[in-house]
Amino acid sequence: MRTTRRPNPSFLALVALLALAAALRVPGLRYGLPFPLLNPDEESIVPRAWAMAHDLTLDPGWYDYPGLLFDLLAPFQAAVGGPSYGLARAVAAAIGIAGVAAAWWLGRAAYGTAAGLVGGAACAVATVHVVYSHAAVTDVLLTTVATVALALVVTGRLEWAGAAVGLAASAKYPGIFLAVPLVLCGWRQWRRLALAAALAVGAFALTSPFVLLHAGAAWADVSRVQRLARAGWLGFEADHVAPVAFLDRLWESLGPFLLVGLVGLGFALAGLMSQRHKLGRIGPSGRADLVLASFALVFFGQLLTLGAHFDRYVLPLIPVLGVLAGRTRGLAPAALVLLLVPLAWSLGEVRGLTRTDTRVVAHRWIEAHVPLGARIAVEPSTPPVDPRPTVELTLPGPGRPADPNRDLRALREQGVEYVLVTGAVADRVLAAASSYPAEARFYRALEKRGARVLRVDGGGGLRGPWVALYRIGASAS
Repeated sequence: MRTTRRPNPSFLALVALLALAAALRVPGLRYGLPFPLLNPDEESIVPRAWAMAHDLTLDPGWYDYPGLLFDLLAPFQAAVGGPSYGLARAVAAAIGIAGVAAAWWLGRAAYGTAAGLVGGAACAVATVHVVYSHAAVTDVLLTTVATVALALVVTGRLEWAGAAVGLAASAKYPGIFLAVPLVLCGWRQWRRLALAAALAVGAFALTSPFVLLHAGAAWADVSRVQRLARAGWLGFEADHVAPVAFLDRLWESLGPFLLVGLVGLGFALAGLMSQRHKLGRIGPSGRADLVLASFALVFFGQLLTLGAHFDRYVLPLIPVLGVLAGRTRGLAPAALVLLLVPLAWSLGEVRGLTRTDTRVVAHRWIEAHVPLGARIAVEPSTPPVDPRPTVELTLPGPGRPADPNRDLRALREQGVEYVLVTGAVADRVLAAASSYPAEARFYRALEKRGARVLRVDGGGGLRGPWVALYRIGASAS
């Protein structure tokens, strides 16, 4: 008599999580296209990946980020005639969905089926994870590879974990902090740790070779990025101190579920304190506590050195807190119920990504009404106006000198006829006008002495910051 094999409930749960993750990540991938309006980093990454494919080189020639994402995107760019943000975002969505599977694996390996379900579900619906899985940027890739590395450490595969640490650092430099749980769990296993370190270096060198070959240029790029991150960024002038700010970013991603994750972290730390004399001889559960708690504390600790409190910086903590929320079986049902809050938030974000960006509408108007020879001053986060000649207005920021071009007289002397600005920059400047007096005066002068010929606001079927075009030529004086 033939027996019918029943599907594994754990496998079915994984399939359901992946389906949910895809449902939240595939819609909205075309937002703002053909322009990279969702995240400005896409404009730095995708064209360089396309150039790598067509110039047959492994060197992106730019080292603000290491090379792994460029390596993954380049093969998909080889078949297109110009940089394809749509293809790059499809790869990003696939990486985000894979991250949900990685969180499920990490939870099962750490504490069992319930933790796998909660960890995977948290990663699937966390607002920051959903939004950044729509953009071809480095943060979700770092999160996915870091989650795999943590799962390998939890399961005692130290050598493979070393290779994963190298890949995580090749996704984004802070991946190097994964070395902390690796070393703690491999303590006194010096031969295995040495092999893991060699594999980490090899994996990084294989996927980001030019960071090492052009170490001087790479160090200059990395140092500049770190200085900017520590100094802060436009829009964070009145933000809370770093610990509160980043906890707020986690709350915006997970809602009240965050509290359960922090309770789980507290339980893990309490468990470690009871076994603090057993470093190197702890059991599987204690090893999971050590891996997740040490990474959470070290990674959050390095965030405290930053003045720029971007939400994407907390992404590697999402699967860790998700798994910790499922650490205690009794808390898992409550944790799953609380995930309905970020699910609702993510559905709202995805719905917005299916709308037309305000800057696309502005671009169409400019194409139809502004002469090709008109010179336009443009600030960051505005739509392209090519082939019209432009004057670039630099992005303000803490400690940066004011741009002398943010002056109507100076622009007119350069033959500028129009100025294109957006609320993505202007609203932040005006909210901190005392920090940016020259820039604030510039926007007020535009409104007072320029002739506004276009303004597009979000709402209705549109999403995005307001965009305004002013004519400042002699007729507008």
